[in-house]
Amino acid sequence: MSTMPTSPDTMQALNSPLLSAAAYLRIEREVAKFPGDQKQSAVMAALAIAQDEIGWVSQAVIDDVARVLSMTPIAVWEVATFYNMYATTQPGTFKVGICTCLPCALRDGEKAASYLKTKLGIGFGETTPDGRITLVETECLGACGDAPVLLVNNKRMCSFMSVQKLDALVDELKNT
Repeated sequence: MSTMPTSPDTMQALNSPLLSAAAYLRIEREVAKFPGDQKQSAVMAALAIAQDEIGWVSQAVIDDVARVLSMTPIAVWEVATFYNMYATTQPGTFKVGICTCLPCALRDGEKAASYLKTKLGIGFGETTPDGRITLVETECLGACGDAPVLLVNNKRMCSFMSVQKLDALVDELKNT
């Protein structure tokens, strides 16, 4: 099995790893998609890779991504805080995002959000006391016809979320 050549920045990261070697290689593959002088173009992918592995974008992640991409930490921070798909505070085990944009709101998205807030005893941006579920409000998830829609950990889309489906999802997440 051949291995991908690694850049000096990746080699330095592998010598004092925050992420796994596999994660740094994935970041390097993303960097390779851009001209050599435009490594910073891979910042969104690098943040996503790190968040998938660590669970959130901590200051240590910001600093590490900045070092690997030869960027300033503030430039990485600006990207991480501009897009809502990055968690810059440690979320619960499961981040549940609910779309409350107009199409979803008109199809009971607001009701579903209100129900979840009451059921979980938390508001948007908060985590249940057991640390299992963080509830967030999302922008459009592109599934307006399936409203109300939820996104679990930025990976799993849940559609047509009735009270019964919301109850089942919460039970599943609390028992997983």
